[in-house]
Amino acid sequence: MPPTKTIASGYAADVEAGSRRDADMLIVERVQAGDVAAFDILVHRYRERLYSVVYNLTSNREDAMDLAQEAFIKAFQSINSFKGKSSFYTWLYRIAINNTLSHLKRHRNRHFFSFDNIENEMSQSDVFDAVASKVKTEKGTLLKELQERLNEALMKLSLKHRSVVVLFEIEGMSHEEISAILKCSVGTVRSRLHYAKQQLKVYLKDLVD
Repeated sequence: MPPTKTIASGYAADVEAGSRRDADMLIVERVQAGDVAAFDILVHRYRERLYSVVYNLTSNREDAMDLAQEAFIKAFQSINSFKGKSSFYTWLYRIAINNTLSHLKRHRNRHFFSFDNIENEMSQSDVFDAVASKVKTEKGTLLKELQERLNEALMKLSLKHRSVVVLFEIEGMSHEEISAILKCSVGTVRSRLHYAKQQLKVYLKDLVD
């Protein structure tokens, strides 16, 4: 792809993101001014994305529904504290993820990760690409075993390392977005992601070699 096209595409994406952020802020200001019904617009806009990230962290549909709803309720209750220093969805995701991580800490024995759409959800890189390839070539007999192995390996990671794996590999978020959501530096995100992938390669050595 020519460099000029890449630059243009990046610029267009930045403009679109900026426009969405401005549009969200206008709605937030309406809610803060007393138009509480306007919050439904934000719920409608982000409920699927929010449910997705929570579900990929909990691997439980009922928990994901409840936790996503709790996140919206907490966001609504705290809406007056939102000043627009970050985008609304970053602020919302931070609330949802912190709430979900607290839930996971209280239920440490539950699986947190979903592979219902294992071929489509994983980004094509590193250990995930290797495991996805296994699924495609030996799908009939190995899918359930692979799901169990992946869940078992991911459960061995700390919550902070699991979080970056889910947000980066499954949700497709950038290092910068994850940094803003988890309130840590971009360097910390990269470090955690690198460590998590190295650990997963060890846990899944026979699948990725």
